[in-house]
Amino acid sequence: MKLAAIQMTSGPDVADNLAQAHELLVAAARQGAQLAALPENFSFLGLRDADKLAAAESDGAGPAQDFLAAAARELGLWIIAGTVPLAGGADGRVAAASLVYDARGERVARYDKIHLFDVHLPGRAESYRESAHVAPGHSAVVLDSPCGRLGLSVCYDVRFPELYRHLSGAGAQVLLVPSAFTTPTGRAHWETLLRARAIENLCYVVAPAQSGFHPNGRETYGDSMIVDFWGRVLRRLPRGRGCVVAPIDLQRQAQVRGSFPALQHRAFAQPRQAPV
Repeated sequence: MKLAAIQMTSGPDVADNLAQAHELLVAAARQGAQLAALPENFSFLGLRDADKLAAAESDGAGPAQDFLAAAARELGLWIIAGTVPLAGGADGRVAAASLVYDARGERVARYDKIHLFDVHLPGRAESYRESAHVAPGHSAVVLDSPCGRLGLSVCYDVRFPELYRHLSGAGAQVLLVPSAFTTPTGRAHWETLLRARAIENLCYVVAPAQSGFHPNGRETYGDSMIVDFWGRVLRRLPRGRGCVVAPIDLQRQAQVRGSFPALQHRAFAQPRQAPV
């Protein structure tokens, strides 16, 4: 089985972004991928953070969702759609929703990004407050696919290992991390975080990313990669638009988990009763 991570440079024009995504999904399918993952904000990256409120789609219908269903059917491909802004929050904020479509074009899962990027970058005049316009999700999502059991996450989630412990504890074999990392944090931490999540959970990690300079002036780090369960980078794309495809071996993963049972050795997997 082969998985693909797609790297994009998205902007505020949804039609242009979807055309870019289609081209790269076709390339992934031609290279034999059964599952392809798009980056965070693949369908829309506005000039201002507040623009996502106007671009938000209703859950179940809209240009991005219609495109994803059609592309999955056309290519016979499972698609992990980085994030799509979905309306519906009681307070007017949107959800940063990672949507999963099977090869028939049916939506089979939705994960709303839990950890929101509210930070001031150390040593730089660069701040973000994602929670001003995005409502956090509250539920982890794991689902079965022809490419193994998938655990969903988005970007800033990768800094919170307890989420991935929950996903691997629920049987995840492949962790998805669609992202739009800033260049300073990407340079400092991106590869380290991805490989750590792979190693500590003995999981494959698929991390599609935004890359380059966007119309809003923001620069994203790129370096989309696929990492195996031993922490080895199988494929990567440092910069630019494109896709990387790598085979996975779930049988070998199971063998290694059996002979190196670190997941079974967790001392704090469950709360322990205090001694009497």
